[in-house]
Amino acid sequence: MNHNTPPHRTRVKFCGITRIEDALHAASIGVDAIGLVFYAKSPRHVSIDRARAIAEVLPAFVTCVGLFVNADYSEIREILNQVKIDLLQFHGDETAAECEQYDRPYIKAVRMCEGLDFVQITEAYRNASGLLLDTWEQNSFGGTGKSFDWSMVPNQSPLPIILAGGLNPDNIEQAIRITQPYAVDVSGGIESAKGIKDRDKMNAFIRGVNSATS
Repeated sequence: MNHNTPPHRTRVKFCGITRIEDALHAASIGVDAIGLVFYAKSPRHVSIDRARAIAEVLPAFVTCVGLFVNADYSEIREILNQVKIDLLQFHGDETAAECEQYDRPYIKAVRMCEGLDFVQITEAYRNASGLLLDTWEQNSFGGTGKSFDWSMVPNQSPLPIILAGGLNPDNIEQAIRITQPYAVDVSGGIESAKGIKDRDKMNAFIRGVNSATS
């Protein structure tokens, strides 16, 4: 099955949400998922209390995604016990076995670089709900604000492809037309400052997605 051929529309995740009002606006304009970053080194990191408050206001059918980078088992368990997380997103060097020990569906981030063995990755993480393709950068686990060469995105994949890395209202339509992903993930491209989403940019991004798949 070719998961890269989009259904009637491309799914959208807004990541790095830090404010309740941004989560509510995202939901109101049709975003499928919002991402909460539990990585202390990220400028979009949220505390457990803030994450819980955001998760509690999400309406039905908006997925709450928890993003982790090489986190300890106990840390993730503590967060899952306190925050309503629907889906886990692993952005570090986690093995498939590590990703699968929480009784939650998960997606695995793949930093795209030359020589990447995509077949090997899809086999290793075959139980994932999707692979998130992000930009490779030395000493960075995502959130670079830079895009990668979209020609590296495979035409066919046994797992749903989520396109990330440097997406914004200006390039999202082209990105979808070229890669035909199952979903797209944006953070910095819809912000006025790190962790602060801009409503006009959020709206423009959704318009671009809808235009690409209409």
